[in-house]
Amino acid sequence: MSPPGRRRHASLSFALLSLLFFFTTTASAAVLGIDFGTAHIKAVLVKPGTFDIVLTKDSKRKEVAAVAFKPAKVGNEILAEVGSFPERLYGADAIALQGRFPSEVFPNLKPLLGLLATTEDKLQLATYQSRYPAVRLSDTEHPTIKSTAFHESETPWTIDELLAMEFANIRRNAESTAGQGVSCRNVVITVPAFYTAQEKSAITRAASLAGLEVTALVTDGLAVALDYAKARTFPVVSKGGKPEHHIVFDMGAGSTTATLLRFQERSVRDTARYNKTVKEVSVLGVGWDKTLGGDSLTQTVLTDYINKFFTKPVVKSRGIQFEQIKENGRVLGRLWKESERARTVLSANAETSSSFEELLPDIDFKAKLTRADFEALTEVDAERVAKPIEDALAAAGFKIADIDSIILHGGAGRTPFVQRKLEQIAGGAAKLKTNVNADESAVLGAAFKAASLSPSFRVVEIRSSDTAGYASGYTYLDGTKQRSQAIFIPTSLAGNNGTTKEVSFKQKDDFNFQLYQKIDNVEVPFAQVGTHNLTATVKALKDQFACEKDDVSVKFSLRLSPLDGLLEAVLAQASCETDTAVKSSVGDSVKDWLGLGKKKDQAPLDGDEEAGTTETVTTSTSEKAKSSASASSSKPPEKPKKRTEIINIDYTTILLNQPAPAEQQRMLERLTAFDRSDKARITRDEAANVLESYTYYVKDFLTNTEYSTFSTETQRAAIAKLLETTRDFMDQPSEVAKATEQVFREKLKGLKDLVTPILTRRSENEGRPEKLSALRTSLEQTDTFIKMIGEQMQKAKDAASSSIAKASESASSLADKVVPTSKDGLDDLEEPDTPEQEKESTAFTDMITNYTEEEFEAISKVYEDVKAWLSGKETEQKKVKLFDDPVYTIKELEKQAALLSDATVKLLSKKIKMPPRPSSSKKAKSSKTKAAKKSKSTDNAASSVTEPAGPEESILSKAKFVTINDGDDMPSEEEIIKMVKDAKSAGSAKPSPNHEEL
Repeated sequence: MSPPGRRRHASLSFALLSLLFFFTTTASAAVLGIDFGTAHIKAVLVKPGTFDIVLTKDSKRKEVAAVAFKPAKVGNEILAEVGSFPERLYGADAIALQGRFPSEVFPNLKPLLGLLATTEDKLQLATYQSRYPAVRLSDTEHPTIKSTAFHESETPWTIDELLAMEFANIRRNAESTAGQGVSCRNVVITVPAFYTAQEKSAITRAASLAGLEVTALVTDGLAVALDYAKARTFPVVSKGGKPEHHIVFDMGAGSTTATLLRFQERSVRDTARYNKTVKEVSVLGVGWDKTLGGDSLTQTVLTDYINKFFTKPVVKSRGIQFEQIKENGRVLGRLWKESERARTVLSANAETSSSFEELLPDIDFKAKLTRADFEALTEVDAERVAKPIEDALAAAGFKIADIDSIILHGGAGRTPFVQRKLEQIAGGAAKLKTNVNADESAVLGAAFKAASLSPSFRVVEIRSSDTAGYASGYTYLDGTKQRSQAIFIPTSLAGNNGTTKEVSFKQKDDFNFQLYQKIDNVEVPFAQVGTHNLTATVKALKDQFACEKDDVSVKFSLRLSPLDGLLEAVLAQASCETDTAVKSSVGDSVKDWLGLGKKKDQAPLDGDEEAGTTETVTTSTSEKAKSSASASSSKPPEKPKKRTEIINIDYTTILLNQPAPAEQQRMLERLTAFDRSDKARITRDEAANVLESYTYYVKDFLTNTEYSTFSTETQRAAIAKLLETTRDFMDQPSEVAKATEQVFREKLKGLKDLVTPILTRRSENEGRPEKLSALRTSLEQTDTFIKMIGEQMQKAKDAASSSIAKASESASSLADKVVPTSKDGLDDLEEPDTPEQEKESTAFTDMITNYTEEEFEAISKVYEDVKAWLSGKETEQKKVKLFDDPVYTIKELEKQAALLSDATVKLLSKKIKMPPRPSSSKKAKSSKTKAAKKSKSTDNAASSVTEPAGPEESILSKAKFVTINDGDDMPSEEEIIKMVKDAKSAGSAKPSPNHEEL
């Protein structure tokens, strides 16, 4: 074992190492949960401690889902050069730009994700285009948006790129919230339950372009359920408890979903001796309406406002057509914003009014809307509320009576007619619950999911499972026929309770098959799985194990991914049964000859085994067949056993309808260049702001008479001329727009080069007297200190000379008085007094002479140099005028004062050398030795000093053993008192101040 001291150091090192490991892991231990909504994006940052809502730059808890490009505009002309990038705006700032540049603001991009050239997708594109007519949306296989803020030759922007910008903005806000040195990369994103493979891959791709790694996609309903379950307890089904069933009704801006979930707890094995209770949250059924939401209700209000606008006589008289409103992005933007406000107000009030000043030139518009009118306009929407709940119940085989509660989530769920409809469905208001945060529950659940998937965090264990949403299977080419096979149904579970299914193929050569989702009764392929070494694997089975080609079985293991719920291949194997024995190795032959065999051969048999039983091997590589030979010639040879040989098959999965790798790389490079442009623009704008601010300062500077004394007329004229040129430059927007950061910095430097010397002369003139007085004071103090040291050194020299003389005289007198005496064994213990006397005589000298001649000369030289420097500079400064540069500066005065201070402190910091104290052990030893000699010569019969001997000598070397009346018993009390009195009288008769008494 290590010594105690070393053990403590080892423990300390381990503790420091543990702390280092903790901080290095937690420094990067930050994950994100993002609720990606149609109208808003919310994010929660998970780091050691608590969950933090990621705030926007305006300190809001949610960001408007919008991005905008602000063109560089001069007058009515947009400056767009090749390779240049405009300014980007996000959230509320982007929406605020809609009035000026409606074609450059792109809100609510979520419905455009993953769209293809299908009829339904084209209808979705048309809906978006009608809502935002100014946006230049292309009707291609993958929708793109053309921006006028870029040069005409610039490639249109894809929806993935625009969403990546919004995700990157969220990531930057999260890292700003987390603090310096924390990087946020891993993220869990919420998606609607009706999202297809194309939409899920699109959102994953957009997050990847933003520098995020999607660890999982979780549906909105399951995310709310996780947030609901994390702080609650549920019945333990393993103890006979009945699970709870709830419906999460989520009505947001773009869609409505109803998710039926089961909540329960179960006791499971934790370790070999203990069990633990875990929570289980499972999705049993889902229903949705893709277009029912807050935006559809807002669209109803907007349509009503437009209809009322066309009833105005002035509009009719001018012959304004409906298309003039529909195609005017600015007008529709104003109408949409006010319609959304009116819808929100009607959720709490009975009526609202809206007014528009000059909605069209010289035409004002006012409209009033009551809640009754609004509900009459939305009767069709009210009937659609029940459909998602009915579909969720039907998918799970439940009735509304089996549901414990309906949990409300989403902003549109607060609409009065929606809640009345839900009460009607549930059979009363008692089942409607608002026990979660209607705005943030989903993002909190996503953050919880992200933390549970990260190894850096330890959270409550909740085993969750989601449904597939769509039926899925695979299709393959069988000869000339295309065959398909369904694998999972819409309610099949993915996650902890998911299953893996094996499917067999007849192909013996490399082939491909496709995975599909069944959407609206149409099989839509989304991925292709292709083998690489199947042909070689079949040949290897034939050559090594004599397997016939037709006997080879090819199987793929398919499951629903726990990360995104999509069908995926997780394992591919080729196998065959064989009873052909393979020759064993030389080592195995020797073991068999010695009767050792393999480990399995040496194991005891459980019982009789019939010939021909099959042994299944599940290793990833082929295994040689066992061959055993009997060590005894009397044992009959065993028949070879049948065994299954398995070889893994290499395969790859390729997502379909995706941008080519080169195209994805191009998008990533363009986004990176855009980020660099943003950083350069920020620094450029800062330089422009600093220059503009400085011009105002210089303008005031020229009118300030306090600076006239310190500058000439020529200098002020040069400053005024340069200022006028700079102001003219700043007043030309075209020049400012083209200027780079370097241009602004050079113009700023030109002004400062003329102004700064004048400012310096004034500040030097004002601060010089104080610093000059301080330096003179330092010189006086240093001079006093030098004189004091000189006096001390002179006294030290005199004291040293006197001490040496006295020591010489004392030594001579002692030498004369020395008389030779007989030497006994104790005389060697005596120490001469002369060295002690010499030390005492030189103690005062050592204390005084702490400063050497070199040190005295050094500080004297510093003093003389500073004094001479100041004298010369003062003489020169008297000849200089106020508008000339000073001969010396305040910093130089401070530097000279610092030289004096440093030299003085260096001497004062030296420790005073105290005279060394005589060794107490030697002094005590000498005193005790003399006392012992005295005691021996005067009273040898009464007492004697005995030195201990033997092994204990090192321990008891300082102990004194006194024997009284040797040979007798211990003295009585009267005898001891008499001895003490005699000792006192003897001590008073012969005092010995230089020795201790025994």
